[in-house]
Amino acid sequence: MQVGLPIGAFIAAVLVLIPLPWHWRAKNIATLSIITWLFVSNIIFAINSVIWAGSIMNVAPVWCDIATKIQIGANMALPACCLCICIQLERIASMRQVRSTYEDKMRRMLVDTAICWLLPMIYMALHYVVQGHRFDIVEDFGCRPTIYVSIAAICIIWVPPIAVALLTVGYAGVALMSFFRRRITFGQHLRDSNTGLTTSQYFRLMSMAVVEMFWGLLVTSLNMWFTCQHGLRPWISWENVHDGFSQIAYFPSVIIPPTTLVWTYALWWVVPISGALFFVFFSFGEDAMKDYRKSLQWFRTMVLRSPPPAKDRPTVLGSPPFARLHGPKSIPTLPPISSGTKSSKSASCISFPEKTPSSEDGLSIAKHSSVSESFPAALPTRAPTLYHSLVDSSPSSNISSLGDIGGHHIV
Repeated sequence: MQVGLPIGAFIAAVLVLIPLPWHWRAKNIATLSIITWLFVSNIIFAINSVIWAGSIMNVAPVWCDIATKIQIGANMALPACCLCICIQLERIASMRQVRSTYEDKMRRMLVDTAICWLLPMIYMALHYVVQGHRFDIVEDFGCRPTIYVSIAAICIIWVPPIAVALLTVGYAGVALMSFFRRRITFGQHLRDSNTGLTTSQYFRLMSMAVVEMFWGLLVTSLNMWFTCQHGLRPWISWENVHDGFSQIAYFPSVIIPPTTLVWTYALWWVVPISGALFFVFFSFGEDAMKDYRKSLQWFRTMVLRSPPPAKDRPTVLGSPPFARLHGPKSIPTLPPISSGTKSSKSASCISFPEKTPSSEDGLSIAKHSSVSESFPAALPTRAPTLYHSLVDSSPSSNISSLGDIGGHHIV
């Protein structure tokens, strides 16, 4: 039994779920589809390696029918999801998407869903054309899909993923060129385009898509070379290819050549490594670190029953320290205003508290002395209103601020 196979697959399945909350909040169909395909594929690989550890007995034929088709679909799904990501990033970088409306988002979600799910389903259906029998069971690896190695198999099974990967390279190159042309204002453009992406998130998505694409392109090419290295079989007719379709081939490890066994191990680890790569790109960003801290705080408070940190505790409102030490702060009051009838020439007068002027105040009074000598004889019949802002703490400010009340200069 190969103990490392199920452990590696289960760990990879858990790792791809860690960035799920951020992508769920972003409603990114392409990245959510990658998470789903990688999680399901790793779970299938892990279960297969557990059930058929040291065995080739056909204990779950229906499971094998379903699992082998999903494995075929994943070969197309991962490049297709990377293509969706690069198409969206190219649209953003080229500034063809200035603002995203609700209708634009719904249309883009439908297109991404069709590429990430409908295209792999069509690919799975086309696999039946070159499927010589139901499936193979390989010891320690479980059930594997079968392919009638021929020209038709090359065109149906291996060419489409390679073509999608090359198309992804083209969109990624155009997106990078558009970024370098607008690198100075690119951050502002991301904020104005209502995409919810920052510059770091944009490059993280781009890097993940390019790396996964090159990784898938390398693996697909090697798989095609390894499968076709012993030559192609002739395509005689549909009946000849599907003759005895219900048969199941069994391969114990003792009859597998060492070179073939090594290649089988290497190709088996492709899916867990793809999950680990996805985890590396999206599990150490700013949004992921915030989710980690929230999860850790929830675990500490709800499971371990430890008190929250001091910054999260509710604060008790009270009087500020200076109020408790020195009492309430006094509120400035207006100087008294007294009104009286002196004569017909003077209807009202305004009095202010006497203050001893300083040397600076004396200079200010001296400047206005000429005005005070010629005080007008008549004042308005309506008493002026003195605002609170006319009173200040310093004598000089009182003198300078009492400039014009009721149209007269007061000193």
